[in-house]
Amino acid sequence: MTTGTATTPHAAANVDGTGKPFNLTRMLIATSIGNALEWYDIAVYGFFALYITKAFFPAADETVGLLLAFGTFAISYLARPLGALVLGNYADRVGRKAAMLACILLMVLGTAMITVMPTYASIGVFAPLGILVARLIQGFSAGGEFGSATAFLVEHAPDRRGYIASWQFASQGLSSALAALFGVLLTVYLPADALQDWGWRLPFAFGLLVGPVGLYIRRHLDEPPADPNDHAHGSERAAVATVFASQKLNVVVAIGCLIISTAVNYLLVYMPTYAVKQLGLTPTIGYTSTFAGAIILTVLTPYVGHMSDQLGRTRAMLVASALLFVSFFPCFLLLTANPTAMVIIGVVIWLATLKSVYFGALPALMSDLFPRATRATGLSFSYNLGVTMFGGLGPLAMTWLTDVTGSKLSPSYYLMVLAAMSFASLIAARRRFRIS
Repeated sequence: MTTGTATTPHAAANVDGTGKPFNLTRMLIATSIGNALEWYDIAVYGFFALYITKAFFPAADETVGLLLAFGTFAISYLARPLGALVLGNYADRVGRKAAMLACILLMVLGTAMITVMPTYASIGVFAPLGILVARLIQGFSAGGEFGSATAFLVEHAPDRRGYIASWQFASQGLSSALAALFGVLLTVYLPADALQDWGWRLPFAFGLLVGPVGLYIRRHLDEPPADPNDHAHGSERAAVATVFASQKLNVVVAIGCLIISTAVNYLLVYMPTYAVKQLGLTPTIGYTSTFAGAIILTVLTPYVGHMSDQLGRTRAMLVASALLFVSFFPCFLLLTANPTAMVIIGVVIWLATLKSVYFGALPALMSDLFPRATRATGLSFSYNLGVTMFGGLGPLAMTWLTDVTGSKLSPSYYLMVLAAMSFASLIAARRRFRIS
């Protein structure tokens, strides 16, 4: 198994793995835009959960309604492992480009349904059911997006796979920043009634504009060059069968390394709701803090990815996971003891910085765990199973724990356990798979 280190920092600036020229900027935009759209829709749903709750999940108890909204958010993630197996196998057998086109088409369909869905007051129970179907479509689509696009990137530029794959996650930061900016602007400039009535739909409508652009760009990409060395390790049987037959440990380690990264992602999604429901702050403050954290993720992640090509994948990740473990409880203690705008912004910036250091190298590390013949399937399945278990369920788990225990510190205990699990998985990646 490769270590993930490169020989030269600029070896793939203008050529792919076989020396064929390619447009790096266009390729990064084309492959990252689908992941960005996926995360943008996730962020918008999480950021505007309070408004979606009132529109589609009305309940006598507001906490029950919020649990229903986040429950729908979580249930949609059950479609992601299925999408990972179907679309990941499709990418391994037919091609990365074909799978990437299918993913973005399905994402746009799901977003369109949420944008125009009538409210509960208009069509009754069909409204929340329609939202659930839309989220299931988005979940199935997202299941194949990360694996196909990450495999596409690392196979085009194997000597810089840490840097180039990091843009998959940097795009998450950019899309979160955009979603949070919508939250800031809408809460500042729209009256509360207008925001509840129709304003929350505007960010979803914007997502519809991004999809066709990504589809157009992706149609003009070339498949990664063939690599006989990687192909020699493949199998004629379906990639799904190969992954389950001989790469189960690879999947477990990949999920373990992902756990804390995806948990912090969804903590940032949950933060605007936490700021309003638990800290008594305004929605604008919650969105502003998340916007600040998203900017950190966007700017710092590619730099960390580049450094991982020189220094190895796991060193900085081990430090970041340890710092996250010791930071969660003090951060939530500070938030509950002194719930001000400056405190929540400072906490989010600190956690976002540690997350950037952790997940800058994560896509390349996960790709190093799988040979080319099963890479899209292995990446898609491990990523989406991990995100489903420890990401999509995160806001629901944190809302439920806070309500059941009555303690605003409950999310910190949940996150500390996940940080410890990721630390152990990184040790396994170093010792079992020799990833430095």
